[in-house]
Amino acid sequence: MNAERIALILGTILLTPLNAQQNLETDFRMTGRTTLAAFEAQRQVLQQSSAVISIGQKEIAYGVVVSADGHVLTKAGELREKEQLTVTINRQRFDKADVISTNEEWDVALLKVDATNLVPVTYASETDIPQGTWVVVNGATSRTQRRANIGMISAKPREIHPSGGLALGIVIKNLSKRLEIEKVTPGGGADEAGLKAGDVIVAVGDKPLSNIEELSAALVQRKAGDKARITFSRAGKTFTSDVRLTAKTELFDISANRNDEMSGDYSKRRSGFPRVIQHSVMGNSQTMGGPVIDLNGHCVGMNIARASRAETFAIPSAEMKQLVERMIDHQSKR
Repeated sequence: MNAERIALILGTILLTPLNAQQNLETDFRMTGRTTLAAFEAQRQVLQQSSAVISIGQKEIAYGVVVSADGHVLTKAGELREKEQLTVTINRQRFDKADVISTNEEWDVALLKVDATNLVPVTYASETDIPQGTWVVVNGATSRTQRRANIGMISAKPREIHPSGGLALGIVIKNLSKRLEIEKVTPGGGADEAGLKAGDVIVAVGDKPLSNIEELSAALVQRKAGDKARITFSRAGKTFTSDVRLTAKTELFDISANRNDEMSGDYSKRRSGFPRVIQHSVMGNSQTMGGPVIDLNGHCVGMNIARASRAETFAIPSAEMKQLVERMIDHQSKR
């Protein structure tokens, strides 16, 4: 379908009075057959250049094809049993997908499948996408067909600060003069770094600590994914370790607010990103990781978090391109 047809259909939807939109013929609604047919060219881009990430028969995320020889970028937070990942690109299924690199700051993983002649996305040249720009992303998929969902950019690019603060993944005993660890949270940065219950934290970097307020102050300017050099004592000996910082919402069961309860399935991590674009396309945690396509078929970003019932965040294409280049370059030098 040409640009004039798309404009006509979208104009019909937008200009129809609100009371009449409720009775709009099914085929002309946002997910109607006639409306989606106008976006067949963009759907074909999704068909060739997006990936479906699965564990067994369960789809867990989408991905973006970023090289002809099998590199796929996806959302790291949805990956679990990594050795069992399979990837479907277009109609070809790859039963072995290796996680070759991850980036905690952006919550992304770079996968590699044994492939040649794939069709990577074409990055958009625009770095600031105006509000109201129409975009197309992966909707519900089938084994062989990518499907399109349409929406628009709904907010200016911005940083999303960590919600609920940052965590080392520890619980401190209620002691006033030292920071003794009472519990280490499984899967947190402290657990990964080898800290244990009974260890006493004495410094962050070169700053000595004696209480929880000083520990909080030492971490306040950092971001999720950063690593803090922690000095701690154990059985009379002193050790140092780099501990990954995590948004508290990722580690602890923080009660959902009313908006969350109305939102349905949202991403476990949906904050702590350096810069995002926001769009209105509906989705859930399993539909993150795929490309965001403009009407020219160019990639303006990658979906990184379903944040609420009205917000989906995406990594902008400029940052995404740089991230991919760094991850591939780093891997090639190992």
